[in-house]
Amino acid sequence: MTYFFLILICLSAGFIFSRLRILPDGAYKSVNAWVINVALPALSIRYLPEIEWGSQWIIPMIGPALIWTGAWLFVRIYDRKKRLSAGSRAALLVTCGMGNTAFLGLPMVSAFFGESEILYAVVFDQITFIIFSTLGIITILKASSEKSETLNFTCLLKKVLRFPPFIACMAALIFSRFIDFSPINPLMDKLVATLSPMALFSIGLQLKFSAIKQEWRLVSVGLFYKLLLAPGLVLLLAVLFHSTGNPAKISVFEAGMSSHITASLLASQHGLNPRYCSLVVGIGIVTSFITETGWYYLLGNLF
Repeated sequence: MTYFFLILICLSAGFIFSRLRILPDGAYKSVNAWVINVALPALSIRYLPEIEWGSQWIIPMIGPALIWTGAWLFVRIYDRKKRLSAGSRAALLVTCGMGNTAFLGLPMVSAFFGESEILYAVVFDQITFIIFSTLGIITILKASSEKSETLNFTCLLKKVLRFPPFIACMAALIFSRFIDFSPINPLMDKLVATLSPMALFSIGLQLKFSAIKQEWRLVSVGLFYKLLLAPGLVLLLAVLFHSTGNPAKISVFEAGMSSHITASLLASQHGLNPRYCSLVVGIGIVTSFITETGWYYLLGNLF
C-alpha cells in the first residue's frame, strides 16, 4: 500500500501546486532534469549489471517493438478513414507507440509486483527508450517544420549518444563485465529512490484537462490502443512464446502504461497537436490506474 499512497500523494501534490501556481511556469522542466540526468542513469547502473541474460528476457525485449509496430499499423488504418493532419497523425503514433514505462511504470510495477521484480520493467523501459531515441524522434522531426534536421543523421546520432540514460545503460551493460558495481549500490539506491516521487510530482505538475471537447475523439482512440490493444498484443506474444510468470506478466503490465511523457512533450513542443498531447497524457495517467488494476488481476488468473 505504501506505493499506492506515494503515487497518490506525489501526483496530487504536483497537480495542486500547478493549480495554485505555487511554482513558476515550466517548473516541471527542472524536476525532469533531475529524473532524466540523475535518477534514470542511476537506475540503469544499479540494476542492469545484475541481469543474468536468458530466455526469460525475450518478452520484455520484444514487447516494446511490437507495440510500436502495432501502433504504426493502427494509425495508418485510422488515418485512412479520418484523414488526420500530419501533426495529429505523428502525435497519435508516438503517444500510442510508446508507454510511460519509467516515470509511472516503475513505481507501479514496484507497487503491484514488488521491488525484487523491477528488473523486468527496467529492461522493458530501456528498449522503449531506444525506440523513443530513434524512431520516436525521427517521427516527430519528420512531421514538424524542422524537416532539414530530420535528414541530418549526425545530429540525430549525437542526440542519442549524449542522452544520459542511454550512456548509463550502455556503460552498465558493457563495463559490468569488467568492473564490480556493487560497492556503489548503496549510493545508487539513494538516487534511484528519488525517481518515483520526483517523476510522479512532475506528472502532477503537467496534468491539464482543458480542451477535452475538441480532442475527445482522438484522445479516446489513442487511449483505446495504448491501454487496451497494446497490452493485448504483448499478451498474445507471451502466449505464442509460451512465456509465463512475472517476465510475461510485467511485460503486459508495462505495455498498458499511459503514453510516453517525454515523447508527448517533444511532440507538443514541435507543434504536433499540443492539446491532444497534453490531454492523452493527463487522462491516460488517471485511466491507467483502473485499466492496470484490471490487467493485474486478469494476468493473475491467466499465468
